Amino acid sequence: MSETTAAPTKKRNWGRKRWIALALIGLGIYFGGYAPTFLRPISPVVSLPAEPIGLSIWGFAITNTMVATLIADLVIVLMAWGVWRLLKNGGGEKPTGWYNFVEWIVEFVWNTVANVVDPKWAKRIFPWSATIFILVMTANLTKAIPGFEAFGLLKEAEEGKHGYPAVQLFGSVYSLNKTEAAAGEAVYEVVPFLRGGATDLNFTFALAIVTMIMVQVFGVWAHGPGHFEKFFNLRALVSGDVLKAVDFGVGLLELISEIAKILSFAFRLFGNIFAGALLLSIIGVMMNVVAPAGVMLFEVFVGILQAYIFALLATVFMSQSVAGHHAEEKH
Repeated sequence: MSETTAAPTKKRNWGRKRWIALALIGLGIYFGGYAPTFLRPISPVVSLPAEPIGLSIWGFAITNTMVATLIADLVIVLMAWGVWRLLKNGGGEKPTGWYNFVEWIVEFVWNTVANVVDPKWAKRIFPWSATIFILVMTANLTKAIPGFEAFGLLKEAEEGKHGYPAVQLFGSVYSLNKTEAAAGEAVYEVVPFLRGGATDLNFTFALAIVTMIMVQVFGVWAHGPGHFEKFFNLRALVSGDVLKAVDFGVGLLELISEIAKILSFAFRLFGNIFAGALLLSIIGVMMNVVAPAGVMLFEVFVGILQAYIFALLATVFMSQSVAGHHAEEKH
């Protein structure tokens, strides 16, 4: 009897979702090509630096990527608080889907760390790898929230840039008229209130620098001050042996390599996420129905993949910094 009632229910839910999808497509077609010009979507500004949104704290301008990163942080805090509440109450007789999702993320990151790092250091490195993965993934996935980059301030376009004339809707609310401006008429562009955190080099460089600092911290934790001998092998330099003196030069190359890792970390994450935002803006102008949804799904996949790559590389570098310590103690 349950199977008989389940089938019509699934069919009814599928029919409802189908009509919702068709309605959304129809609205997209209407607003994209048939609505009044001031109601048609306008692509937001895609610029390399983050844009101020008109707020400041003690004279320090707040940018749209800062706000987006704070929202991602808030989502992570709420996620952790929800799991903590569930665990505090005994976990319940049957864990919810949200709890299972968080448990899957933690288990996935733990298995990755356990397969890369020595068991003695896995529990110490795991919190950093998990934090990096969850932060970058959440910052990338918040971009998929509807309207995330669709609303913003109207800013007069700089000379030589393309823009549209402004139209007052009601009160102090303005929209852009998607028509060519008359000669001498001021044109404007949209600076979004929110923009993906990883599209800002400040975010990616800060994360890369913190990661490489922790790589050195784990190296000192495992080997003591002798960890820095691989960069500045002074004993090999003063040994008088020419072959050992070569080790000093190799150490300097290792130092350059550590600095290059910061650049690699920062530009890899920034390049992939910024390119996705640029692609979405271009596709939205060329075809503003159906196609942007496909690009957004691809962006979700890339966002998760880049978060995993960043966390995995950080785990590998931390593992390399502590490598040999356990074997030396055993010897």
